[in-house]
Amino acid sequence: MQSLLLARSQVRVSRGEQTRDRIMDVAEASVLAKGFAATSIDEILFEAGITKSGFFYHFRDKNDLALALVERFRDRDLSVFEETFRRAEELSDDPLHAFLVGLKLLAETMADIQAERPGCLVATFVYQDQQFDSRVRAVLAEVVDIWRAQFRARIEAIAAVYPPRVDVDPEALADMLLTVIDGAIVVAKAVGRPRMLEDQILAYRTWVRTVFLGV
Repeated sequence: MQSLLLARSQVRVSRGEQTRDRIMDVAEASVLAKGFAATSIDEILFEAGITKSGFFYHFRDKNDLALALVERFRDRDLSVFEETFRRAEELSDDPLHAFLVGLKLLAETMADIQAERPGCLVATFVYQDQQFDSRVRAVLAEVVDIWRAQFRARIEAIAAVYPPRVDVDPEALADMLLTVIDGAIVVAKAVGRPRMLEDQILAYRTWVRTVFLGV
């Protein structure tokens, strides 16, 4: 009897998680397509095929949904960057070579991600940050700080071995990658060029090679 009750409990938890994930998937797709402000709870309910009581069982309000979305982004998408560069670092002990390989892998990975779900949740939320409470804004700031720290640590490690051939601030060079990624996502969507992000990351890769190795 106890095992049967446990099994039923696990089924309920699994179904609850599936419903929560479905709500978030529908909401994220809508937010990326037209922004958070233009995404209504009624629309999410219709697309996810759930009732209002089902929605409010998982989220207190729309802001609570925003917090869940950005936390999922932090936990899911930030790992993409770390795993990509970690794979490259397993191939080479040289920090510059590993970073250049990592950028090549990142360009391919981001192209695949953008083909599946174009846009950037963080960029979309930052543009509309007045829609959210301090909890959401704090997670957004955390995500950006983690990105910057990851890139900065690798650029500084390169600069310690390869003094820059041109006058450039390593921290600014690290920040440049973040702006290239988010900027390219926005422009690619505006002009209808889905491969622009991949091209821009590879252009940044060429610039990094030039900074540390010369023309």
